[in-house]
Amino acid sequence: MLIERDIARYCVASDETVEEALRQIARNGRRTVFCIEQSGALAGVITDGDFRRWLLANPGGPLSTCALSVANRSYVSARSGASYDEIEALFSEAIQLVPVVDDRGRLVAVARPRTRTLWISGHEVAAGSPTFVVAEIGINHNGSLDVAKRLVDVAARAGVNCAKFQMRDLVSLYRNSGAVGDFREDLGPQYTLDLLERFSLGVDEMVELFDYCRSVGLVPLCTPWDLESARVLDDYGIPAYKVASADLTNHALVSLLAQSGRPVILSTGMSTEQEIVETVALLRSAGTAYALLHCNSTYPAPFKDVNLRYMDRLAQIGDCAVGYSGHERGYHVAVAAVARGASIVEKHVTLDRTWEGNDHKVSLEPDELVAMVREIRDVEESLGSNVTRSVTPGEMMNRVNLAKSLVARVAIRAGTEITDDLVEVRSPGRGLQPNRRSELVGRTVARDLEPGDFFFESDLARGQVAPRDYRFRRPWGLPVRYHDYRDLAARSNPDFLEFHMSYRDLDLRVADVVGEPVAAGLVVHSPDLFPGDHILNLASMDDAYWKRSICELQRVVDRTRELAQRFRTAGRTLVVASLGGFSSDRPLPSGELPERYARVASGLEELDDEGVEIVAQTLPPFPWYLGGQRFCNLFVDPADTVEFARRYGRRICLDVAHTKLACNQRQLALSDAVELLAPYTAHLHVVDASGVDGEGLQVGTGEVDFRVLAEQLDRLAPAAGFIPEIWQGHQNLGEGFWVALDRLERYL
Repeated sequence: MLIERDIARYCVASDETVEEALRQIARNGRRTVFCIEQSGALAGVITDGDFRRWLLANPGGPLSTCALSVANRSYVSARSGASYDEIEALFSEAIQLVPVVDDRGRLVAVARPRTRTLWISGHEVAAGSPTFVVAEIGINHNGSLDVAKRLVDVAARAGVNCAKFQMRDLVSLYRNSGAVGDFREDLGPQYTLDLLERFSLGVDEMVELFDYCRSVGLVPLCTPWDLESARVLDDYGIPAYKVASADLTNHALVSLLAQSGRPVILSTGMSTEQEIVETVALLRSAGTAYALLHCNSTYPAPFKDVNLRYMDRLAQIGDCAVGYSGHERGYHVAVAAVARGASIVEKHVTLDRTWEGNDHKVSLEPDELVAMVREIRDVEESLGSNVTRSVTPGEMMNRVNLAKSLVARVAIRAGTEITDDLVEVRSPGRGLQPNRRSELVGRTVARDLEPGDFFFESDLARGQVAPRDYRFRRPWGLPVRYHDYRDLAARSNPDFLEFHMSYRDLDLRVADVVGEPVAAGLVVHSPDLFPGDHILNLASMDDAYWKRSICELQRVVDRTRELAQRFRTAGRTLVVASLGGFSSDRPLPSGELPERYARVASGLEELDDEGVEIVAQTLPPFPWYLGGQRFCNLFVDPADTVEFARRYGRRICLDVAHTKLACNQRQLALSDAVELLAPYTAHLHVVDASGVDGEGLQVGTGEVDFRVLAEQLDRLAPAAGFIPEIWQGHQNLGEGFWVALDRLERYL
């Protein structure tokens, strides 16, 4: 059982509405909220069940109804001061939260069944949650409040969650009342007392420091080394306590901290397992939430003594979240601890490792702290889950390029039964994988195949989607290449064709590939990749790279003008382009983006774009270039994409999948993004998406609500044409496009 005294997330004012009570229930995730009078008295309890019963009795009842009128007034509660066993006896299958009230009936705590989850100032500390990273400043401020604040700033810039300090009342802590000149003590205590006497901050300075942490978004924590310091921290309202390894066996101190009801983080260095077991029993009996940190209390700790595997045993002993407090050199062991399941990581931080004091010697300097936090977040992201393995989007793209497929060994006519000798394995991997051979053999092929033609998933299906003429409320087109535009256009009635160019296509004479006039409109999609691994980037700050990107895009514009002479064009021909702004290892700082957008605009001004309109494609947060993931920085966030369009008088191509991925990454609603982007949209790529990098999915297989999207586009961009940009949709004579168009016809 846990007894929480940080109860704000469980409470709602009695005169608040039912709607607000439901929001609070959703926020705390416990299916219960307590109605509190202005005096703090508990007036009633609302559970999910109470709300449903009220709704059944009052069909259509307004959510503006007073919350107290829905609350259950006959609730089970415990009195403050009741024993652990008395409170635990109140739990049942129906009651999972027990309010604890004082003699005046005021809610002072909430008891709940024990879990391995710890909450510290709104941060969830648990397996699978982001690591709670603690910058241990301790006394590395060397007695200077100014240095302490500089260290807090360093911690905030590095992206840690918490800055931690140490507080000692030397008079009550030491047997000699902290007398530095007491030569009865050994060298070690004399050295420590000398440092502490010179490097400690006063109580008022510590309080100012805690408040400063809050002002820069960090959780302030502190280790009390004595009972008097613990009382000072309790009076301040410190959100949680950290217990030093040296105090693990100090049951009087641990008991005092546990009885406060605040979470306790306990380091386990310089302790035996039996001592850890005893202190865990003490914490558990107090009903406090706690976490254990594995630690080796040597400064610096030899790598051979760190023993990260003991974290597994510690989790068993404590039945709680575990973490790692490191005193070894560097930060790579701390990163490894995250990979082994540490929910908390604590490392000392300093401005200069050469400063006086043991802690400085094992501390990270500012750049190292930044690197550690970055690598911890990378490791967290890489851990994933233990669900069934699937092929990731990036792997799928490389599989197409590198893997092998089942292909026809000879010409095969429709109606032929496939035998093993008609099939062979060849690269690339665009068709059925070789392990599907037994499924294919014995099937009757429904289409003619030439030698080397791929077999596809549809060759295993009973029926195939047949192209037809489609009807939409807006112009629509097909994504095509030089080699397939005739076949695809002849199978349906597109209003235009969107040529997706490769850099090799730019070297071909237009007259050699598009001889006869085409009775359709034209859009051109610029290549992203050019010879020499050059990715188009008009945002590059490298002048040579920037100028080459302009030259390559000019070639696209020139070819577009040639192509337009053979198509049914009116006005300026659209050229869709990913204009750049990507980075290889990290996202760019947000402060750099306006300059990068200005660089793009300047590059566009360098072009001779007579007869064409270049429209910037909205981009995903994590694009796939050269077989691997990069970071997009421009044309990702809807707000700054719109600002670019407004400032520089440019229209955009709204790629629905790209924007959906960007919204997922930024926790935005796609509908909100479309409201911003659609008024500036000249052209649409319509396709489904999921997660933050699952782009190009078939319509209806991802997360896009096409009904809502269609309503918005009809209202905000009724004239914009679209293509179904399904990844690998051109395979099997456009099979993916026909499926998408069939599904989109009911919306667009």
